[in-house]
Amino acid sequence: MSGEHNEQPKKSVFRKEMSRRQFLSYTLGGSGAFMVGVPLLYNVRFAVDPLLKPDADGEYVKVVEVSEVTQEPQSFQFERLIVDGWYKNDTTFEAWISKDESGNIFALSPVCKHLGCTVKWNGSQDFSDEYFCPCHAARYTKDGKNLTVAPAPLDEYPVKIEDGWVYLSTTKPNSRV
Repeated sequence: MSGEHNEQPKKSVFRKEMSRRQFLSYTLGGSGAFMVGVPLLYNVRFAVDPLLKPDADGEYVKVVEVSEVTQEPQSFQFERLIVDGWYKNDTTFEAWISKDESGNIFALSPVCKHLGCTVKWNGSQDFSDEYFCPCHAARYTKDGKNLTVAPAPLDEYPVKIEDGWVYLSTTKPNSRV
């Protein structure tokens, strides 16, 4: 044991230090992300805000007396208050209202599902007892089922009968067909 050393080699303590370049990169990157992130967050909130507001569903508008509704679809116009941001406007809507074979009242939107033109009941001499769109010859049954051209049936209005009057809400996809 005269010349042997049982010493373990010393482990060098390696401390990772941040260079000035890394410090500046992290600082500028973080500041830049913050400066981009905050306005982006507010813009996302602005875009999503209408989705977070309660919908106007359930608000019904008085349209016509029940006694005026027949088996033959008739067009009735009504006004609904539309709120768009701070802008409020009474907008005129139209509905085709009729009774089915059971005597139940239903209402359809006149907006064609092809390109948004207005359909008319018996709008074509060639196709009687159908809704007809003069723009591209789309046709629908009395229940709003699409027959030609249009990709979907006419939308319907939820109907409520109260005190001898027909009330309509906002359109929804057709559940009759």
